[in-house]
Amino acid sequence: MGGEELLSIDPAELEFPFELKKQISVSFQLSNKTDHHIAFKVKTTNPKKYSVRPNNGVVLPRSTSNVVVTMQTQREAPPDMQCKDRFLVQSVVARPGATPKDINPEMFNKETGNHVEDCKLRVVYVSPPKPPSPVPEESEEGSPPRASESENGHFNTSELDAVSGEHVDVRDSSTEARALFSKLSEEKNVAIQQNNKLRQELELLKRASARGSNGLPLLYVVLIGLLGILMGYLMKKNS
Repeated sequence: MGGEELLSIDPAELEFPFELKKQISVSFQLSNKTDHHIAFKVKTTNPKKYSVRPNNGVVLPRSTSNVVVTMQTQREAPPDMQCKDRFLVQSVVARPGATPKDINPEMFNKETGNHVEDCKLRVVYVSPPKPPSPVPEESEEGSPPRASESENGHFNTSELDAVSGEHVDVRDSSTEARALFSKLSEEKNVAIQQNNKLRQELELLKRASARGSNGLPLLYVVLIGLLGILMGYLMKKNS
């Protein structure tokens, strides 16, 4: 074999985005650039904290194999987010056509003269990535900003101004509407009062006519009364 590397490992360290009370998994890749079947075995200094799948296997010639390392849920963070855990990947040349069932501990025993390569992987804790903040979409160059609807389905006043290019003062419109309504109500009340007054005048004229007051014909007296009431109403309206 000479100085040929049996397996190359990527990445060279295991970075866990550390979060409390959450199970986290990362992976690394084993690459066999030789023409031999390479058996491997993964060990860790803290086996209760991690699970490795697969923890051993065979990488075929000129091929790769992925290993997934899962860290169990943690209830507290280590001081300064520093981790002393380590992983050891051992590799050895296996016989041609070997499968994971053929792997046994004796294959990785250096005392028997086997050429076993060791590669250590360091564990690093990193802060989890923050979710991207929402960015409002920019309007197309040269085009007016789009008017968006509010939650109740109506356009906001400022948005209507941007679309129409004119300023709409809702408060002014409401004041004008209230003034118009008040004026109409006042004119209605005046008309009702004039109507009541007219009824009273007619009643008095009827009584006066019945007594033959002033000797005037009834129709003439009624016309004079109506004319007087009408002139009074017109003068009050124009004032």
